[in-house]
Amino acid sequence: MKKDILSLADFELSDFTMLFDRAAELKARHKRGIPDRTLTGKSIGLIFDKPSTRTRISFESAAIQLGATPIFIHSGDTQMARNEPIEDTARVLSRYLDGVAYRTYSQELIEKFASVSDIPVINALTDKFHPCQVLSDLLTVIEHKGSIEGLTVAWIGDGNNMAHSWINAAAILGFSLNLACPKAYYPDKDIMTRARKKNKRIFLTTSPMDAAQGADVINTDVWASMGQEHEQKERQAVFAPYQVNSLLLDVAARDAIVMHCLPAHRGEEITADVLDGPQSVVWDQAENKLHMHKAILDVLLTS
Repeated sequence: MKKDILSLADFELSDFTMLFDRAAELKARHKRGIPDRTLTGKSIGLIFDKPSTRTRISFESAAIQLGATPIFIHSGDTQMARNEPIEDTARVLSRYLDGVAYRTYSQELIEKFASVSDIPVINALTDKFHPCQVLSDLLTVIEHKGSIEGLTVAWIGDGNNMAHSWINAAAILGFSLNLACPKAYYPDKDIMTRARKKNKRIFLTTSPMDAAQGADVINTDVWASMGQEHEQKERQAVFAPYQVNSLLLDVAARDAIVMHCLPAHRGEEITADVLDGPQSVVWDQAENKLHMHKAILDVLLTS
């Protein structure tokens, strides 16, 4: 049966475990110089409506390292830009490709694409969710902490697509999640309500200090995401108290790790001394996108 990754809310515990284990295995083999060619002869379409550094290159490298051929597709260069129905594009690409990673604005669009696609469809980011990034981030937490079980993760900043995917992950994996967001930028209420029915240890506050108190993981993102650049000045004023800095880190657990999905704006959502400091794991986090994307492609395209 075809399986997609559109949102972590669709996952079961076994799905997380399988991907974490496979990513760790592929990473270990890669570090030892052992090649894996499980996808030889396959083609992976990368449809990107939004700019990208890490997501695009890690998916391309993941496909190449597994023996597949990645084909980058900017929708502006296709008939999608001339209003071809997304369902028609999906039906045709299903006959050319073995899988698609789609990075776009609308969650509804990618769900519509997947609904008629005969091949696996992977959400490489929408305005609502960023599941692959959070899978990579969770792999990083497990590497540094041994397990996600029993930990407290603090999310500081915008209740955006990253926050939504962390909420969905917490609902299934059961760790404590403290979100500190300005009220006008709270996460989606329905996403929070559904998640808290499964895990009551998901908390929402306007106080960064309260969210970070005793936390094992401090996590943040830019204040203005792609498509929100026109709100930059307004958001800077609202989010100024939500900066991840040494004062915030002082109230976290002594061995807390700091995460940022990048790109980072030093001096805005995070200070340079924290981002580049000894508790930061952002470069491991960025690297793990490669290994998690390899695991995702391997699991979806060989099962």
